Amino acid sequence: MGRTEGTGRTRGSEKTRGGGTARGSGGAGGGGGPEERYDAAPFVPRGTDLAALRESVAGCRGCPLHRDATQAVFGRGDASARIVLLGEQPGDQEDRRGEPFVGPAGRVLDEALAEAGVDPGEAYVTNAVKHFKFERRAERGKRRIHKPPTLREMTACRPWLAAELELLDPEVIVALGATAGKALLGSAFRVTKERGRLLTWSAPEPEPGPESGDGDGEGEGRGGRADGGKAGGAAWEGPLVATIHPSAVLRAEDDREAVRAGLVADLRIAAGVLDG
Repeated sequence: MGRTEGTGRTRGSEKTRGGGTARGSGGAGGGGGPEERYDAAPFVPRGTDLAALRESVAGCRGCPLHRDATQAVFGRGDASARIVLLGEQPGDQEDRRGEPFVGPAGRVLDEALAEAGVDPGEAYVTNAVKHFKFERRAERGKRRIHKPPTLREMTACRPWLAAELELLDPEVIVALGATAGKALLGSAFRVTKERGRLLTWSAPEPEPGPESGDGDGEGEGRGGRADGGKAGGAAWEGPLVATIHPSAVLRAEDDREAVRAGLVADLRIAAGVLDG
């Protein structure tokens, strides 16, 4: 039996999304292949669960980032997780291992969560973009250097996140860093302005893919709503807290403890939602 939370929603540990059959694994016609449409929707199966989504993301060709990445990196955590932590994209170690937040930033996040009163083992962690974007510079040898995804790439990958949230139905989402915030709220988002505030956000339903003849994958700049209004057909609606990415703690030098304390303070806002 599902469990009913304080929000009045009934949540279960085994959930499926939609009621239809799996969607096609390729985009509609067009030059250059499906990735040139920048739309992952045709690769996202419907009427399925997290395990099937994780399996399907390996074949995603919704944008050109899949060409150079080792593999797609899906979210990690239990289907009954009450909190979702959203990062930017996989890093070098995550790309090689196929799991999110397994590097130094992941350790910082786990420690900060525990200090804020959230069991890291009960959280679901994922990224706005599922493939690692990087560049190589001559002065760095063969090392792959992280490169932030564009808003177009984030928009292309949004159907995967919408599918995750529809299944998870968490009580609160935490956006880790500016890129994650922009993936949810659009290009006007500024983490310095919005961090530590309790927002209400609606995740839009995944838009029809190119195979339906409706939608062109060019939805650059479109985000969910953060005004507390219910969006029609929303995949998920609930509290959202924005904060810095845990890697910001690692980059800090003289004020590292202060930066870390700020991260913990923001996470306590999310913990308060769970306690309420």
